[in-house]
Amino acid sequence: MEGNDMVGVKTVNLDGEEIYIFNSAIYILETSSGFSLELDIIVSEVALKKYSSRESIIAEIELSDSRVISSFMYVKSIPGRLPQLNLNCVIDGPYEYQGLDHIDENGINFPDVEKGISLADIRKVEMPDEKITLKLTLPIDQVEWLRGKTSKELKQIFKAIIYDQMN
Repeated sequence: MEGNDMVGVKTVNLDGEEIYIFNSAIYILETSSGFSLELDIIVSEVALKKYSSRESIIAEIELSDSRVISSFMYVKSIPGRLPQLNLNCVIDGPYEYQGLDHIDENGINFPDVEKGISLADIRKVEMPDEKITLKLTLPIDQVEWLRGKTSKELKQIFKAIIYDQMN
């Protein structure tokens, strides 16, 4: 089959929750021990953190031809420049998965799901938050003013100040 005839991924639900995918590749991997259905997906850093610690997951994958694959799949975090998950499960053979790429374990034609996407593109959709603790020495009137603010207000104030300084 030609590459442009291959079936793509339309949506992915993990444990019943739809996740935003930036790029994906679904394929049959043939190894000496058998066949597996593989799904490589570029996700947000938030989704990577949420799902990479899980060993397995119930995945529902809607394909571009409207077929839906529901399966218990194993989860792996794939190292790279972008947040990437690999979901996989053992299958009997490629017969019931017509239209998917078929890749041999010794082949060099593994899909590059990172192509054309940057971390900045991902962060425009979902920016992760990181906790930081600062120790500052400030004039007492500033300290008193800061103590009068809620955590939410402080987060907004510091976010605005830092973005202003970054630009």
